[in-house]
Amino acid sequence: MQTHTTLKMRVWIIFLLCLAGRAMAAPAEEEPIVEEPVPEEPVVEETEVGSNPVQVEVGEFDEAIEVAEDVVENPCLDHVCKKGKVCEVDESNTPMCVCQDPSTCPASEGEFEHICGTDNKTYDTSCHFFATKCTLEGTKKGHKLHLDYIGPCKYIEPCLDNELNEFPLRMRDWLKNVLVTLYERDEDNNLLTEKQKLRAKKIYENEKRLQAGEHSLDLLAHDFEKNYNMYIFPVHWQFGQLDQHPVDGYLTHTELAPLRAPLIPMEHCTTRFFEQCDADNDKYIALEEWAACFGIKDQDVDKAMVI
Repeated sequence: MQTHTTLKMRVWIIFLLCLAGRAMAAPAEEEPIVEEPVPEEPVVEETEVGSNPVQVEVGEFDEAIEVAEDVVENPCLDHVCKKGKVCEVDESNTPMCVCQDPSTCPASEGEFEHICGTDNKTYDTSCHFFATKCTLEGTKKGHKLHLDYIGPCKYIEPCLDNELNEFPLRMRDWLKNVLVTLYERDEDNNLLTEKQKLRAKKIYENEKRLQAGEHSLDLLAHDFEKNYNMYIFPVHWQFGQLDQHPVDGYLTHTELAPLRAPLIPMEHCTTRFFEQCDADNDKYIALEEWAACFGIKDQDVDKAMVI
C-alpha cells in the first residue's frame, strides 16, 4: 500500500484531536468524581458520539474509576470502583466492589459500540467487555484478555515485512500534522501547554515543512531525512499524551489502547508495529523503545519533552 486516502487521514487527525483535548483537560492525578445531591431533578448531559468507530471517548479504554450512583444514605455513593465492577454493601453496610454481571449492561445502539477483545470475541459494548474481564480476574484467560480494537471482530490480514517498514513513515507524518493542527486551533482551548505551543510553532512556521496530504513513501522518507528535527518533538508529544495511568515513562497495553484500538481496523500493521516496539518483550514500551520505533536517534531522546 503506497498511500492512504485523505479521508483516513482526516479521521485519524480528528481522533487524535479528541485524544489531546481529553488528556489536557484531565488533572495530572486522577481523583474520584463524586456527584453531590441537588434539590432539583438533575439534568443529564449526554456526550454525543458519532458513528465513526474512531470517534470515541478515551475513557472507554483505560480501566478508570467510576462513581456508583445511589441515594445519599447509601455508603456506595462515595465509594468508587474501576471499570467492570459495581459497588454493593455487605451485611454490615460496608461498601465493596464486586464484578458487574454482564447481563446488566445496556445493549449497544450500533456497531460503533462493539468491542473486539484479544480473545477474538466481539463484545456488545465496553461495559460487557470489562464486566467479563472482571469475572475472569485471577485466571490465565483473564490475564491475557485485553481490548484489541473498536468494532466487531473481523479478519485482519497479515502484516508483511515491507509493509511494517512503511508504517512508521506515515505515522510520523500524521503525528506532525496533528500537532500542527492543534497549534492552529489552540487559541483558547488549552489543547497544548505553553511549552508545547512554542515547539509546535517552530514546526508550523518552518518553510521546509511538508504540508498535510497524500504523499508517496519515498517523499516521506526523504522528508524525514532532510527535516529530521521536525519529527523529534511530535514523537515525544504523542508518548506523553498516552503515558497517563500512571505517568511513569512506560506505556502499557491499556495506555496504548486509545491510539491503537481505533487504528487497527484501518492499518493492519498496527499490532505488529507496537509488538516490535517492545524490544525487550516485557509488555511495556519505554520512551527509548518508542523513539527507536519511529527512527529517533538515542541522543535525541529527551524525557523532558513528554512533560
